[in-house]
Amino acid sequence: QVQLVESGGGLVQPGGSLRLSCAASGRISRDDVMGWYRQAPGKQRELVATITGGESINYDYSVKGRFTISRDNAENTVYLQMNVLRLEDTAVYYCYIRRRYYGDDYWGRGTQVTVSS
Repeated sequence: QVQLVESGGGLVQPGGSLRLSCAASGRISRDDVMGWYRQAPGKQRELVATITGGESINYDYSVKGRFTISRDNAENTVYLQMNVLRLEDTAVYYCYIRRRYYGDDYWGRGTQVTVSS
């Protein structure tokens, strides 16, 4: 079993920044995929960014150049630095992990990010 605990959401003005953190507990490998998804009201959950180990990183085109995903494998923690936030970034952000060697995946409970003037 894996537990994911997110933190760092909040209210920010357009153009501002936030940093999300997600701490994973359980058997975690650096080969597991960790990442962030988000879900805005009335929309489907969508990929934001994923990271495997520290080398393989993937971003949705809408956040590329503004968001940075990183990972501390020693602490089993994944971060999402969000800069130049836009109104359309408003959503609940979910931490995610897919474990390579167990073939399972888990979600965090989500943290609200609201971008508003």
